Amino acid sequence: MKLTVLVDNATLTDSYYLAEPGLSLHIEDAGLRLLFDAGYSDVFLTNARRAGIDLLALDWVALSHGHLDHTWGLDALIRHRVESEHLLRGKERPRLLAHPRAFDSRSAAPLPEIGSLLVRDKLSRQFELVLSREPVRLSESLIWLGEIPRNNDFEHPAPLGLRPDADRDIPDTIPDDTALVHVAADGLTVITGCAHAGVCNTVEHARRVTGMDRVRNIIGGFHLLDAPAARLTATADYLAALHLDALYPCHCTDLAAKIALAARCPVREVGSGLVLTG
Repeated sequence: MKLTVLVDNATLTDSYYLAEPGLSLHIEDAGLRLLFDAGYSDVFLTNARRAGIDLLALDWVALSHGHLDHTWGLDALIRHRVESEHLLRGKERPRLLAHPRAFDSRSAAPLPEIGSLLVRDKLSRQFELVLSREPVRLSESLIWLGEIPRNNDFEHPAPLGLRPDADRDIPDTIPDDTALVHVAADGLTVITGCAHAGVCNTVEHARRVTGMDRVRNIIGGFHLLDAPAARLTATADYLAALHLDALYPCHCTDLAAKIALAARCPVREVGSGLVLTG
């Protein structure tokens, strides 16, 4: 597997990639080409060009959840495909994989909309839409995890804003939050978007889905922003017990959380332009 960070809140020194408050990853695995989230704007397209990555040659676009910092870049991807239509003749559309609730409208004061700007019928004209609550195997070794059970007592974050339900708005617990897992002979690499379901819950679900206990690496947003000390301690305890090769917290993981995790775990620097292989 080759993973390239196209968008993160930070960049690596001397890499000369752009950053924004969002996340987008490009993954190549056994001939499969996948875009995991699309960030907030067209920054991922600019960084992909700098990295020599052709985003017209995607097999899958997979979403971690429906928030603006992970989905609003889809508009830029569609524009890129439309403007390059002559290069796409005869090629199959990429599949777009998401939870059925990923395209709900959402609000979080003072912002009137933090959900996807594109709805299912519009997206189905551009992509082959695959909606699932269950895990989906993308390749022999790459799995999209579907809806993640929330079993850890210390990973019950407060709802973030509101989403529609029937004829009313309800607190949004982000049921569409999900992640990827890559399976190798020597263990798992868990790839999160924001981990609203909790990074430890996400890892446990990846272990259940794959039937493999050994977790080698975790990369992505952990949604540890202003997290209580008790949650940071419990999270660090859980992750330290995994005996990871590397931990790459980014995007929605603040400095206090990175410091707490680094005291117990092999934290590595991450930002736009990072390339991981293995």
